[in-house]
Amino acid sequence: MNFIEERILKDGIVAKGNVLKVDSFLNHQMDISLLEEIAKEFKSRFNDKKIDKILTIESSGIAIACMCAKEFNVPMVFAKKSKSINIEGDVYSAEVESFTHKTINHVIVSKKFIKAHENILIVDDFLANGCALQGLISIVQQADAKVEGIGIVIEKGFQDGGKIIRNLGYQLESLAIIDDMNDLTKEIKFR
Repeated sequence: MNFIEERILKDGIVAKGNVLKVDSFLNHQMDISLLEEIAKEFKSRFNDKKIDKILTIESSGIAIACMCAKEFNVPMVFAKKSKSINIEGDVYSAEVESFTHKTINHVIVSKKFIKAHENILIVDDFLANGCALQGLISIVQQADAKVEGIGIVIEKGFQDGGKIIRNLGYQLESLAIIDDMNDLTKEIKFR
């Protein structure tokens, strides 16, 4: 059992609807030491890749991506879920359905922050149906950049997202893959 699986068993809460609440340490209140360990683990798993930038999506992935950017010593960019007046110029955009919020967002990244031929590592906290990752991959492709890899903290292996992304040929590294959760018994089974 790895450090993420141990932390999920210790502090995670299985809620109705295949929702795993990790808000006490990962995506609301954040354990900075844990985030540093996550970044080091992603660095070790993608150490053979040339990484120019870290990319994530607003908002839960931002802290993880910041720590990864520090570990890789590269800039971090996050896709915004809405265009604001402080975004100048052209943007890359993709439509992304949120499993958690049951909404569709149009995510954007300013074209000045991802350039052609850059090597991008995508990171995020969860992978469920793969829509967010597909949107981020689309943005990287629009920029004529390259997805060097994808790092996910928690993958719901009982949903199709991981299989879809792996079938597209990307190196997808999930620190914990959950194959089953039961909101009645509160049991979690890891791959």
